[in-house]
Amino acid sequence: MAIDQTLLDRARADGAAVLRLYRWRPACLSFGRHEPALRRYDRARLEARGIDTVRRPSGGRAVWHADELTYAFAAPASRFGSLPVAYALIHQLFRAALARLDVAAALAPRPQTATPLDAGACFSSAAGGELLVGGRKALGSAQLREGDALLQHGSLLLADAQAMIATFSLRAGAPPLGGAGGPPLGRAIDFETAADAVIEAAREWAPGIEPLTHGAAIAEAAATAHRKFADPAWTWQR
Repeated sequence: MAIDQTLLDRARADGAAVLRLYRWRPACLSFGRHEPALRRYDRARLEARGIDTVRRPSGGRAVWHADELTYAFAAPASRFGSLPVAYALIHQLFRAALARLDVAAALAPRPQTATPLDAGACFSSAAGGELLVGGRKALGSAQLREGDALLQHGSLLLADAQAMIATFSLRAGAPPLGGAGGPPLGRAIDFETAADAVIEAAREWAPGIEPLTHGAAIAEAAATAHRKFADPAWTWQR
């Protein structure tokens, strides 16, 4: 999260645009920026189990980060004209990446009413424009804008372990672990294969895209932001 925040800071400061792909080790439960985590999740049970938690810089609801591809895209918002346009174009990029893997994804219709932040985990429902595979939400995303820069990041599920979240819900008790059944993308796809497909789709989406050559400098700059995101006072602020 500290690196994602640093990418946003760089986009605001010097107009840099970066697409970052990563995964989580160990698995982690993340909360959206404004999500009422203390009202939804059992902090004592999470800490007793040694489960890592973090609050994301962007919005949305809780996500269990295990078998997935996570992305972060930071860029000047002016490149897209508006946040909704950026949201749609980035999802079209991932739809094209899945097509390279022979996975047919559809854009979720926009719901008639907004989903409240305390309505449950991120993958329990789809927001308009997120990606569905076989009617199931496979890609969830959230945005943050600071000044003229935007950060959009999200998770592409490679396996369905989101039911883990209910284990720590104050409302749902502790039901058995396990997913909703079957791979979210219709078949097993590993991280490397999914990442390669996204990179190839990105090269068509943004011709001239090149690998980042100053990752060490970004990691060093992220040290200050890391203190914020590692602080339980930030994670459990509400």
